[in-house]
Amino acid sequence: MSRLIKLTHGVAAYVEDTFVSLADEDAIPETGDVILSLSRFQLEGDALLSSNSRKVGVRIEPSEEVEALAYDLPRLALVAVAFPKFRDGRAYTSARLLRERLNYAGEVRAVGDVLQEQAGFMVRCGFDAFVPADGAGPEAWTRAVGRFRHVYQRAADGRPAALEERTA
Repeated sequence: MSRLIKLTHGVAAYVEDTFVSLADEDAIPETGDVILSLSRFQLEGDALLSSNSRKVGVRIEPSEEVEALAYDLPRLALVAVAFPKFRDGRAYTSARLLRERLNYAGEVRAVGDVLQEQAGFMVRCGFDAFVPADGAGPEAWTRAVGRFRHVYQRAADGRPAALEERTA
């Protein structure tokens, strides 16, 4: 089971991960919550969602468009957005689109090469759960999220920009 860090009101904590991430060739277990690739979800997702016996999540790779999930988002428990390497920033765009354009209120999970140095930026884009690759614990994630007191533009986290704070 992966070490999942969940952020609630700016405080990070370990939580139990009830989901199993399945490869496309893996058999779907009889019970339990699952995370599928986008392509597998498009083939088998309706049957899994209609069973109502489990929660379903979808893993989005950087080359895939989150808009493909627009119709199914209200029925998904989570969207896991992959960071194949820390230099690939397309996952930030996917998270922001999920939150701001598609109004997704479920869990947006960062998976892959997820580093706590990027926690503040991930939260600003809409991530609220993380599977860290660097071994950093919840205390380090809480510090990283709160590192910058002021922000200069609006984002998915809803924090007011510095200019708005100054004029208030």
